[in-house]
Amino acid sequence: MRELSRCCLIAILIAGLLNVPAFAANEKPLGLVTQAQDAQIGNSKVAVGTTIFPGDSLATEIGGTLRMKVGTSQLYLLSSSSATLAQNSDIVHAVVGRGTVGFSSNGTDKLELEIPEGVVRAADGQPAYGQVTITGPQEVVISAYRGALILDNDGDIHMIAAGKSYRVTMDLEATAAEPPQGPVGAGTKGGVVPTRRRHLLFALITLGVVAGASYGIWYVLSESPSSPN
Repeated sequence: MRELSRCCLIAILIAGLLNVPAFAANEKPLGLVTQAQDAQIGNSKVAVGTTIFPGDSLATEIGGTLRMKVGTSQLYLLSSSSATLAQNSDIVHAVVGRGTVGFSSNGTDKLELEIPEGVVRAADGQPAYGQVTITGPQEVVISAYRGALILDNDGDIHMIAAGKSYRVTMDLEATAAEPPQGPVGAGTKGGVVPTRRRHLLFALITLGVVAGASYGIWYVLSESPSSPN
């Protein structure tokens, strides 16, 4: 009996070990790091060639940068920035924690950035290059350097035209005072749960030197010795 129990235990352990590679193989990578300086994935340093998977958290230190390839598009973090990556269907989704995060999309690979004010993505699946910079708990700067961007505030769509940059602020008092959105008489029992969109204030700002510096950083990051732009 004792020998039978021992054999069963060994069989279970072997089966568990055999299943480990199967689980790893089922996890599809999101992209590949192509440039990294003073950057981490979780608590580990990021090196060029590191594979990024859903759930990975990326961060850069002061003066650091990180760029990763997603299909034929790219996602990048500038100095003192962080983002956590996920994948919804065929969309690579980056939740921006702090700093500046941007993307360059060819329109085929779908990328989107989640910020407290909503979700930023390229307009109508068109090629675009843009970024977001979190400047405060309720404030972000959204810049569209090439192609138009969309800010989706729970279904309330705002267009950021190419070449424009907006400072977007959440008006918490106006949001709190706004009546719930939903069918009249609908409640939480047997009906539609009312939703409340964030009330956003937009201020057009000049791209100026900041835009030039950001574009210059992206241009340098995008070049490679083998295939310069």
